Amino acid sequence: MNDIYRIAGSENGLSEEEIREALLLSLEGRSLKKVLILPPDFTRFHSKAGFITNVYYHALTGMGVQVDIMPALGTHVAMTETQWKAMFGDVPFDRMIVHNWRTDVVKLGEIPSEFISDITEGLWKEPVTAEVNRLVMDESYDLIISPGQVVPHEVIGMANHAKNLFVGVGGSEMINASHMIGAVYGMERMMGKDHTPVRRIFDYGMEHFLKDRPIMFVLTVTTAPGGDIHTHGLFIGEGRECLTNAVKLAQQKNIDFVEHGLKKCVVYLDPDEFQSTWLGNKAVYRTRMAMADGGELIILAPGVERFGEDGKVDELIRKYGYKGRLKTLEEFRKPENADLRENMGAAAHLIHGSSDGRFSITYAVKKISKEEIAAVGFNAADYDKTAKKYNPEILKYGYNEVDGEEIYFIPNPALGLWINREKFED
Repeated sequence: MNDIYRIAGSENGLSEEEIREALLLSLEGRSLKKVLILPPDFTRFHSKAGFITNVYYHALTGMGVQVDIMPALGTHVAMTETQWKAMFGDVPFDRMIVHNWRTDVVKLGEIPSEFISDITEGLWKEPVTAEVNRLVMDESYDLIISPGQVVPHEVIGMANHAKNLFVGVGGSEMINASHMIGAVYGMERMMGKDHTPVRRIFDYGMEHFLKDRPIMFVLTVTTAPGGDIHTHGLFIGEGRECLTNAVKLAQQKNIDFVEHGLKKCVVYLDPDEFQSTWLGNKAVYRTRMAMADGGELIILAPGVERFGEDGKVDELIRKYGYKGRLKTLEEFRKPENADLRENMGAAAHLIHGSSDGRFSITYAVKKISKEEIAAVGFNAADYDKTAKKYNPEILKYGYNEVDGEEIYFIPNPALGLWINREKFED
């Protein structure tokens, strides 16, 4: 199949009819009996992947094809029926297969230590095991469709493509190792870029272990000003080139430069999307390159009720806390802390979620105690009191003045990356 690209002619984005036409075109000439779709979960609601999955489901079942849908959960909790309906519309909930990153995977092979050491400048020298959900290797599937959004990402640089397989429906070894490698290499060296060490690990895995599987990527580049999804580009293909082109557009649409370091930044976390600091710390990841030294990041988190998406990870966050890169690595290397070493993804998350003391992080919460927030290393504030001063329903995206003070407001941290232009250019 030749790659199919659609680029919007205006900032309003592609219409749903234009998207539908391209999706149906991607199915032409195929003789299919059984198809597996791997969309992102509800945490990527603004990817437009819900609509894409709905179109494919109805088109394929209308052709008599059996369609299975396995959301690329990674380490997230399974989607609820309410979330499913909000994202995928009238696709039957019983078509969902829940991926278990700890038990449902098969080992494909190892990415050699020599390659890992070379791409990480010697910072990581262990081989990495490539794993995916066993259904990806099930030869009864004539086609595997992997929809998702290309957007700046703290672990890999730019999300999606092979990440949807090796993390989204991957296993604990690959998830843990890739996250830890990204943390050790340095997230600020990678965010918003394409050929990062972690991306090269996933590219290696695709080339050596999955090149013979019938995988079609359906990649979007979107923004959501005011909550309305604008699809600026659609990139459909079976190789690497669709990602390369999607990255170029996402770098234009999803990276926002601020003119100077932010002294105070307020980020709102939609309670329907963010119920844990594991997800909510996107507010930290995506703004850290814009924050001024000594600045304050205030996270309005009305829906946050736990730390980890997984019970074990929640336990580790409570035990070790967001105490900075050096402290986390110190704990990671202690012989008695096998629990942290066995969950490298959690260790990496702890590094990503800390400012290393460069700026303060305040979580304003309703559903978890301020004492618990403080115990893991964040400042804690009352949600209602904080939201009254920094009202997310009144503040506009970008610069605002509150009580004579300049603040920068971000209504959804998942859709972009913010960088201090002064530091970037310097």
